[in-house]
Amino acid sequence: MRRHWTMVVACGGFLLAAAPLHAQAVVVSKAAAGEFPQPVALRPMGSVAPHTDMTEGDGSLTTVAHGRARGAQAQLQPSNLRAQWWAPIVSGLVPGAGQFALKQQRSAAYVVAEGYLLLQYLGAHRDGNRDRNTYRQLAVDVARRQFGGNLAVGPWEYYERMEYFPESGAYNRNPSGAFEPETDESTYNGNRWRYARDTYWRDPNVEPDRSSSEYQKAIAFYQRTAVPDDFRWSWRDATLEQTTYQNTIASANRNYQRAVNYAGVLVVNHLVSLIDAYVSVRVRRFGGAGLGPLQVQKIEARYEPVGDPLHRQGQWRAGVQVGGSR
Repeated sequence: MRRHWTMVVACGGFLLAAAPLHAQAVVVSKAAAGEFPQPVALRPMGSVAPHTDMTEGDGSLTTVAHGRARGAQAQLQPSNLRAQWWAPIVSGLVPGAGQFALKQQRSAAYVVAEGYLLLQYLGAHRDGNRDRNTYRQLAVDVARRQFGGNLAVGPWEYYERMEYFPESGAYNRNPSGAFEPETDESTYNGNRWRYARDTYWRDPNVEPDRSSSEYQKAIAFYQRTAVPDDFRWSWRDATLEQTTYQNTIASANRNYQRAVNYAGVLVVNHLVSLIDAYVSVRVRRFGGAGLGPLQVQKIEARYEPVGDPLHRQGQWRAGVQVGGSR
């Protein structure tokens, strides 16, 4: 360690003391002429309090020592000791709340991001619901109305099938007699019956005995997957309406996917705020946070203008300072 030598002269006597770097010594004498105070030894600042007042005799000699102690514990500020342990918890619940409790300006960035993402999520979900109601009503007014029934709302898979088939076809072509599946393969039910025959019959074009196992398995599969008459539809002579229906479903899918994406970013915002608050508390209380030899020493976030100032455009920049632990 490099040391500086400082000479102090008081009342005709002299005092020579060794002081480390950053240490200062001041000697003031109020004694009358001819009085020589006892010399006061100066100690390295690593062994005294940061601020010490010492008075000798009747107060004629006052020595004030100021220094900076070595080591992370001596460098802690009073605010560091007040680092709230619960800051990461509230940041996980409400992004930016922990940073606000720690009096960090970047709390505003988390709050703004949370508000923006939440509004975008709600807007995307609202648009998805609007499109969903639109294509359901279009199916009722155009494709299903002619078949009557209670026109109940079906599951998502039902409306998805309506995109690709011009009509559902009949569920049972012989309501008054033996069960007869739809045979028109251009319809959805006819397609299901063809798939059942391909799966369970030895020859899909040759009907086996109706009491046989392969026929019964094919019928059971058809009845599980075919559309019943209560949900029958047809886009015949309504090609334009079917195209509008398909476009509306595609729009609903995009909006719902957008809502899912914003929901995921919202979760990330909560996690980042929680980790940020945790690291800040660790740094304030223990001088660092990290894993193994690496320590997170500082986290910064600032807003910087971008481009022409008249456009009022900018971006947030964040940084993490990482260093080796002692």
